[in-house]
Amino acid sequence: MKNYDDIINHRYKGVVRHAHMPVGERAAQFSPFAALTGYSEVIKEKERLTQRAPELSEEEKNRLDMKIKKLIGEGGYKKEVTVSFFEEDRLKEGGEYRRVRGKIKSIDNTERKLRLWDGGMIDMDSITDIELS
Repeated sequence: MKNYDDIINHRYKGVVRHAHMPVGERAAQFSPFAALTGYSEVIKEKERLTQRAPELSEEEKNRLDMKIKKLIGEGGYKKEVTVSFFEEDRLKEGGEYRRVRGKIKSIDNTERKLRLWDGGMIDMDSITDIELS
């Protein structure tokens, strides 16, 4: 007797114990899945671009300090200003340039922070420009 000669000509009757599975459910068994969980997020983060931090010259720093002093001397606490600054990225090297509009609440020369009335706080060393709005 060769292999399977005893069953080769028998007709298949199907599974008797279980109901036939619908085609849609059978196809779902083979749907793709995320083999590497979190991999797509890592790729997106790697592709995200950042900018280099600016390097202001001493002349630019002095000009900016004079601008801030003049603004404060002219009652800048009451006026709306637009502050341009560079914000470091927490996840990778570099960062992005940002612009914020608001009223200055205080300037902390010890911590080198510019505080705004809306609760925002900007590192004074990261400011690239400040102007009246």
